[in-house]
Amino acid sequence: MSDCIFCKIANGEIPSDFVYEDENIAAFRDVNPQAPAHILVIPKKHYASAAEVTDASVWSSLMSSAVKIARKLGLEENGYRMVINTGEQGGQTVPHLHLHMLAGRNLGWPPG
Repeated sequence: MSDCIFCKIANGEIPSDFVYEDENIAAFRDVNPQAPAHILVIPKKHYASAAEVTDASVWSSLMSSAVKIARKLGLEENGYRMVINTGEQGGQTVPHLHLHMLAGRNLGWPPG
């Protein structure tokens, strides 16, 4: 999608602090972090939200990449949270599927 900010980041049109990349996934630090570690993990192919994904391999790539990133950054020791917001009421603000990885502080429950 030509006007999608996350597509532009994944394509290298907008510079970003990448922590991981492969042929299907890009992961970078959030510019407005909500925790000391706040990573966004996105599929390079555009999906407006989680509701559009019907291919199980997308979920497999997204989740397995997130686990690799957690190991690479040492987030496993103290724990981390993975969140996918879907739709306006779900808190999604960028219309491109993305997984938030949050770590580095105690995260309260319930969220929101």
